[in-house]
Amino acid sequence: MPRLDILPIESLILHEDHDAQRSAPLIEKLRAAGVLRNPPIVMPLTDGTERYMVLDGANRVTSLHELDFPHLVAQVVEADDQNVNLQTWNHVVWGMSAKSLMSELRKLKGVDVVKVDTHKSVDAPKYAPVNARLPDGKLYLLLEEPTDLANHIATLHAIVNAYKTSASLDRTSQTLIEPFREVHKDLTALIVFPRFKIRTLLKLAGRKIVLPTGITRFTVSPRTLHLNYPLHELSSGKPIEYKREYLKKWVDERVMKKGVRLYAEATFLFDE
Repeated sequence: MPRLDILPIESLILHEDHDAQRSAPLIEKLRAAGVLRNPPIVMPLTDGTERYMVLDGANRVTSLHELDFPHLVAQVVEADDQNVNLQTWNHVVWGMSAKSLMSELRKLKGVDVVKVDTHKSVDAPKYAPVNARLPDGKLYLLLEEPTDLANHIATLHAIVNAYKTSASLDRTSQTLIEPFREVHKDLTALIVFPRFKIRTLLKLAGRKIVLPTGITRFTVSPRTLHLNYPLHELSSGKPIEYKREYLKKWVDERVMKKGVRLYAEATFLFDE
């Protein structure tokens, strides 16, 4: 069984920006449903502060925080768990001209926009830069001067800010732009981000340095879905010890009634 726990909501630290446009509708959905359908996934920080980094569920955590919930039910995983993996989300961008995007990127301080001749071999940079792939096949590297990690994250924010309010975007694991040409007639670019290590994100979260929204993707197995935990149990003023005991009894009751299933195979959900 996955490890579920009741945690003080103040102990949860985001590792990337939440999507502010999704918070308000989510608050209304939570109020209407009266349950927390899918618990966020969190990981303890390694600094001994009893804080937790939110791997998945930043918008749920933010929404419940805005509703003044004192506690939240979460699935807890450890940094050394071999079934926890960190991957990268890239951004497919549309609705903005490629020329306008490149113009905005060239304005960024500390970023050198370098066009790559894809037919010639080039020396690899000392670190993996963000790259922009355009619909016409052109490839640009967004090179930075060597700097500290905080400034690198600030540069990532500046890159995402160059298009996030002027265009539409979606997350993708694709690294090639070709599949999107038929999907988006007004395709702008595919922005490909470098990979991060889990330990790096834990250190950043401990310093409250967040990444831009939607560039990290954690996969966890097994994962708790459709828990549908009653919100009134989380919002009450009862002690956390009581809430933890209630959660244990609540889960045990569902196991006894055979209301918990494990799907070991890859699964597509069509009701999200």
